[in-house]
Amino acid sequence: MQQRAHLFSLRIAHALRESINRNGYNSTKFGKDLLAGITVGIIAIPLAMALAIACGVAPQYGLYTAIIGGIVIAISGGSRYSISGPTAAFVVILYPIVQQYGFGGLLLATIMSGLILVIMAILRLGRFIEYIPEAVTLGFTAGIAVVIATLQFNDILGLSIESLPEHDWDKLASSVTALPELHLPSFTVAIFTLVIMLIWPKFKTVIPAHLPAVIFGSLFALVLNNMGMEIATIGSRFHYLLPDGSQGAGIPPYLPTFEWPWLQAGVNGQALVLSWTLLSDLLPAAFAIAMLGAIESLLCAVVLDGMTGKRHSANSELLGQGIGNIVVPFFGGITATAAIARSAANVKAGAQTPISAVIHGLVVLASLVLFAPLFAYLPMPSMAVLLLVVAWNMSEAGKVLHLLKTAPKSDLWVFAICFSFTILFDMVLAITAGILLAAVLFMKEIAEMVKVTDITNNKRIVAADIPADWRVFKINGPLFFAAADRVFSELATKTTDVDGLVLYLEGVPLLDAGGLAAMDQFINQCKIYNTQVIFCDLQFQPLKTLARAGVQPIGGVTSFSPTLHEALRDIANY
Repeated sequence: MQQRAHLFSLRIAHALRESINRNGYNSTKFGKDLLAGITVGIIAIPLAMALAIACGVAPQYGLYTAIIGGIVIAISGGSRYSISGPTAAFVVILYPIVQQYGFGGLLLATIMSGLILVIMAILRLGRFIEYIPEAVTLGFTAGIAVVIATLQFNDILGLSIESLPEHDWDKLASSVTALPELHLPSFTVAIFTLVIMLIWPKFKTVIPAHLPAVIFGSLFALVLNNMGMEIATIGSRFHYLLPDGSQGAGIPPYLPTFEWPWLQAGVNGQALVLSWTLLSDLLPAAFAIAMLGAIESLLCAVVLDGMTGKRHSANSELLGQGIGNIVVPFFGGITATAAIARSAANVKAGAQTPISAVIHGLVVLASLVLFAPLFAYLPMPSMAVLLLVVAWNMSEAGKVLHLLKTAPKSDLWVFAICFSFTILFDMVLAITAGILLAAVLFMKEIAEMVKVTDITNNKRIVAADIPADWRVFKINGPLFFAAADRVFSELATKTTDVDGLVLYLEGVPLLDAGGLAAMDQFINQCKIYNTQVIFCDLQFQPLKTLARAGVQPIGGVTSFSPTLHEALRDIANY
């Protein structure tokens, strides 16, 4: 009971309270948190910038997200080891929002998604992740990975495509069409970065591969730029205004400041005009952000539970994610959620409490202030390769191949629908279609498992002698709407040439409204053919359903008996 209460609990700062108040906190734990926070903070810096760029905004907004979101969600959430910030999964949702509504529209949608997450937490919807099949999760994450990879071709190949089409296949087609414009120096930097990322793990160091890959890629690009080959960098692509009105290159070395999100620029460069129409237009996108954020954060928490043996509070984690996404946009941050790779690195680095995530945010903050001028030298091909590898990792190709080899056909159909719909349409439609298809196929399989067996001559079960014109049938499985009509139709064919039936219902755990309606039709047919029916061994739920519906025995037609033995004895009374 205590564990179940823990799963459904809801309170702010649940993880922080649990890890500090219950288990105590000392200098040893702080030292481990400090080391883990520094490690993950360093890992998060290039990822945060690359993910912001992939979403169509300037790289500093990714850093703001890691700083504010990482700290606020860690303090207020329900998973003690989660590291929150921008994640690759959101690219497919956020990029179209930026293209249609601008940066200000993205911030508004993020706030709205935060409110939805808070409502979900209040409604105790935190365990809904358990009802999403693995085929759905793998399908849409693999689809997202393909979309993210497609978005990187422009920078990896050094193409000069100014604006990409809306649909993924059109993006791919535009990249293929522009292949004759391949910029060989940019492509060389991309390949150089990728090679380092692939060979670095063989050295078995604690330094993650993407850090040396980006550093060496930057040095290589710097050399090529000095030779006049013009490799695009963060400094050449992104600019900001200095206090004196002049323009700086790259990332502003300033702390994130408070600004009203609706005063940020829309798609036309002008401040947004806040209206009900705008909020209504952004609501579907906000809902999609909230759903994906809930799935990502809770999946991450489940993975971390498996790594550590601890338990998270799902509803408190949703609350923390909601609060974080409400706060982050006021400081220029984009959508944040728990990142599985960074959170796993946090655990492996020895994290003890959410303090490590707070330190991670402070490390990103320090890097923004101290090293912003150096970030301008990061080459865009290297950042694109970084996201390409992130996309590959998030696709979970190993799990997908295992699913394709071992899963039933129904799961393969669900995976195919989610995967293709994510690429061709959008993630919300993909998840909706996948869950609906999975539910329908599951109900079909369960319905097919419901069996009606004639046990009249089974002396092990039917020990007593019964009249020759009576039959005993055993039903196994839930009598719900998808199965009950077939079951009672099959039984109805037995009513025309017998005087009575005994329905042994010990194996029926469920009777729903559809089952009740099918039973009622069956009883009406029994009246027509003067067939008597004894229902026996009803379990609690079916019995409760019959009582709620006011079903009563019908003289000469139906009766109810607590056991099969008593039902067989009662046959003599008919």
